[in-house]
Amino acid sequence: MLENWVVMPTCLPLVLRRCHSCASDHFRATGKFRVNAHHKLIDAWLLALCTACGGTAKLAVLERMNVRSVRPELLDRLHDNDPGLTGELLQDPVVRRRNRIALDWDNAWRLDTGGSDHLDREVIDVSVRFAARIPVRPVRLITEGSGLSRAEVERLMTEGKLVSAVRLSGKRSGDFTFTLKR
Repeated sequence: MLENWVVMPTCLPLVLRRCHSCASDHFRATGKFRVNAHHKLIDAWLLALCTACGGTAKLAVLERMNVRSVRPELLDRLHDNDPGLTGELLQDPVVRRRNRIALDWDNAWRLDTGGSDHLDREVIDVSVRFAARIPVRPVRLITEGSGLSRAEVERLMTEGKLVSAVRLSGKRSGDFTFTLKR
């Protein structure tokens, strides 16, 4: 029987960027947007606050775009400070590259295994789905979901009792499946 595990965000991740006022490099997204129009051109920023000094950073979402080229739904969401849009934009690789930021997902996600009734079975087939692009080590997910220690999971991998079509070392942020034989 295939078990479904879901890696889901519990809150917005911290933004990794150097503060211009202090030595901190962590910002918390406020969920507020600033939109500014210059005749037919529009700029939009996502506001983030430094976790140490409270200084504000503006993360560019739109820069000098013609107002007619911006989807009306996006403009409405920006004006309404849509909290869902904040999460979407932080995950957007174009926005992250443009603003030279990275995301810190520590303590901002959880693993939902659907219960612990699978722990006593000899063979477990698991499909891991990511609700957001959260980079996590698969070994960590397997230890949390199966109740095994990291050393035990590594031993099962070397013995061939933990198999997957994807590489289980390193970090992943995309869906994968694995089979665990005890």
